[in-house]
Amino acid sequence: MKKLGVFSLILLFLALFSLNEIVPIFGPNIKIQESSQKFSNETSGNLIKREIRKDEIYQGNLLLVNRNYPARQESIKTDVVNLFIHNELVNGYGIFDSAIYLSEEIAEKFSNMMIEAEKDGLKHFMITSGFRSFEEQERLYQEMGSDYALPAGYSEHNLGLSLDVGSTQMKMENAPEGKWIEDNAWKYGFILRYPKDKTHITGIQYEPWHIRYVGLPHSAIMKEKNLALEEYLDYLREVEKLTVNLQGKKYVVSYYDLNNHEFIEVPKGGQYEISGNNVDGVIVTVYE
Repeated sequence: MKKLGVFSLILLFLALFSLNEIVPIFGPNIKIQESSQKFSNETSGNLIKREIRKDEIYQGNLLLVNRNYPARQESIKTDVVNLFIHNELVNGYGIFDSAIYLSEEIAEKFSNMMIEAEKDGLKHFMITSGFRSFEEQERLYQEMGSDYALPAGYSEHNLGLSLDVGSTQMKMENAPEGKWIEDNAWKYGFILRYPKDKTHITGIQYEPWHIRYVGLPHSAIMKEKNLALEEYLDYLREVEKLTVNLQGKKYVVSYYDLNNHEFIEVPKGGQYEISGNNVDGVIVTVYE
């Protein structure tokens, strides 16, 4: 029986090899190609150039908000709603009280993720905190102090992109809901913002309940390379351009430093998103 077990394992590993690539069992099935081609002054026929607006640095799903880079008023998502009132957005999870706010777009994406989690037998999720205004954040900071809260503008909760998710059964670090989030959130564009092995990078203690929306393919790249958001934005700044193949879809991710670029290249009539990094530039994600 032992020999049969070893033989079965060998067959399994051989089955995972295709064209000298390993298909991950639990992580993203992703191929990332870093481009050495620098941006040129010429634009191809399917691309157009447009000027980068300075305010774009402070808007979008990839904004870095931490102790060094605060959110601005223009960084806040414009579609923040009360989930108790808009209960059509509450699917597959509960809310802690009637004062939970979140971006409507992000609430829809979170609901879709929770519906998939329920298919895996997990149905005890609850949002305990979502969007906080600058005024609410400052009040929390004054009440709890710097050991337990951040000043207004310095918390991701001030964006509308982040939420705290708990389990109604037990602490998130011990709950199957916490394990499911850690393993699967990337598939839906979410990341565990403050992982256990990144406290020296984020400056925040491990928070298995705090998730943040960044979108695909970014969440998959971060999962594949084990990068915190700070590290991912540094990575994009270094490589400038990535071509990503993920689950049959192709993405081109380009970083533009405002100090070196006045224009960005976007597809003519194609689908793309622009996000600032809240520091010095913008990231253009093209969906091909």
